[in-house]
Amino acid sequence: MRPAVRGGVAIAAVVGAGAVSVAIGRALGRRGAHLRLGDAVPLSGHLDLRLSPRTLLPVAVAVLLVTLLPVAARRLRWPLLLAVAVGAAAAWAVSLALVDGRNALGRPISTGAEYLADVHRVHGLHTFLAGFADHITVGSPGFAWVTHVSGHPPGALLTFVALDRLGLGGPGWAAALCIAAGASAAAAALVAVRAVAGEPAARRAAPFLVTAPTAIWIATSADAWFLGVSAWGIALLAVAAARRDRRGDLLAVAGGLLLSGTIFLSYGLVLLAPIAVAAVLVQRRVRPLVVAAVAVAAVVAVFAGLGFWWLDGLSQTRIRYRQGSASARPYLYFLIANLAVLGLALGPAGVAALARLRRGALAVLPLAALLAIVIADLSGLSKSEVERIWLPFTPWLLAAGAVLPERHRRWWLGAQLAVGLTVQTLIFTNW
Repeated sequence: MRPAVRGGVAIAAVVGAGAVSVAIGRALGRRGAHLRLGDAVPLSGHLDLRLSPRTLLPVAVAVLLVTLLPVAARRLRWPLLLAVAVGAAAAWAVSLALVDGRNALGRPISTGAEYLADVHRVHGLHTFLAGFADHITVGSPGFAWVTHVSGHPPGALLTFVALDRLGLGGPGWAAALCIAAGASAAAAALVAVRAVAGEPAARRAAPFLVTAPTAIWIATSADAWFLGVSAWGIALLAVAAARRDRRGDLLAVAGGLLLSGTIFLSYGLVLLAPIAVAAVLVQRRVRPLVVAAVAVAAVVAVFAGLGFWWLDGLSQTRIRYRQGSASARPYLYFLIANLAVLGLALGPAGVAALARLRRGALAVLPLAALLAIVIADLSGLSKSEVERIWLPFTPWLLAAGAVLPERHRRWWLGAQLAVGLTVQTLIFTNW
């Protein structure tokens, strides 16, 4: 089957899965199933067409991106291209969020179920970590952490506690951190792709790392912070594998520290391991993995010494999961709906590019990410809301955009931007 045909079939399959997911999701809702997503199922949100003068901002940004990104990717010096990728990713994400006004940037992270609601409960690092697992489940003595805090390791809440202690408390600074981190993942992925598959491949992938519909959730979700930390961890490991000197070991330590930090931000991000391992092994190296593993073990030991054992937290979180509405969501439905939502988040270019992948170094990172996604989906612990939960996996899938033909590049970018703008204006998302 020709590559173009494979791409078209993949897009059609995602559209079909999405249509079926919408129909079945609404039918399940009418029958009393507890999906708890709103009427935009399988996305988390509500159908609400919002057209106003504010919509002109993302339209203008989209025109600039389609016009300038392909040229920038070809001609700019490498350091400048990285900076442009970060700036463009941030601009696109913010312009989409501003369709709902200036308060839209901080609104999702300031709800009663989010991390900021529990910042005031943290007094002393040792006391916090030693008692963290005791307050995860509903009915815990004294109090139970709010939904998102209880569903994650303590590093997620500690991030916003640290901001607060630095005098940067509140949803505005929290949103700024998440947007900056999420946008920087575009540069991190470019650095990793360059190390693994060469600079030409990274340059071809650059526009697609900026323009995907994932931008909708980068501007409004704390998972964008997880995305940035994890992406740079993998990027540093990839660069470390390309070196055979002391600096390579230092980069591997730095990558290991960031990835260890990642698993204390979200339990499910241990599934980034296949991507990190692939980024090193494809370069026929093992040493960076050993060095990084030592760094990860050291961080786990530090947390354990301060009173938090990762596996205890995971165990309690699984109990909390069963206490909440997510456990009642039908497994088989979300097995398919999750993938449909992922396809929407990646956009048509991302889906087509994955279908056109061939053997070679460039395919290693996307295929490793697909493996991680399949495991996450089958686990049943990612039933819905994957548009934000799976954000840390998406740049490695979008790197496949490098295989799309140059002559059609602007059309693909236009399609990506159009899907993002359509979703943003048609659906009032919860994140």
